[in-house]
Amino acid sequence: MSSNPKIIVLKTREIIYTLLLLFLAILLIVCLVLMFSGKLKKEETPSGSPAEKKVYTAGVYTTPVTLGDSSVDVEVSVDQNHINAIRLVNLSESTAAAFPLVSPSLDHITSQILEKQSLEDITCPRENKYTSQLLLSAIAQALERAQTQD
Repeated sequence: MSSNPKIIVLKTREIIYTLLLLFLAILLIVCLVLMFSGKLKKEETPSGSPAEKKVYTAGVYTTPVTLGDSSVDVEVSVDQNHINAIRLVNLSESTAAAFPLVSPSLDHITSQILEKQSLEDITCPRENKYTSQLLLSAIAQALERAQTQD
């Protein structure tokens, strides 16, 4: 009679170990699926691969921005898949002196856009909020014209 409880305990232990191992295997599979699903589609594919989709028509696109009585152009340079450069064109010294936040705001925005390659989640400092919004709007218009029409 003393051997029956040992067999039941041994079988229970084996069932518990098997269920625990099965649970860990399912958990590992779920983690792997969550980790790799959708990530490859969102991330940039290696250059030259056939899966790479053209986002922009390569070129330089400008959008005029009115600052007081003068007009300044925001120039956006893109290739097929990247934003390469953003700069101000035709910014006179008098306009730069009258609007001193324009150049630092553009530098701040440009560094973020070139890093993220997107206009999403761009932060603007409080002191340059309206200037940054004006420049972001001009950049968005230039990128809109640059997008490939399929």
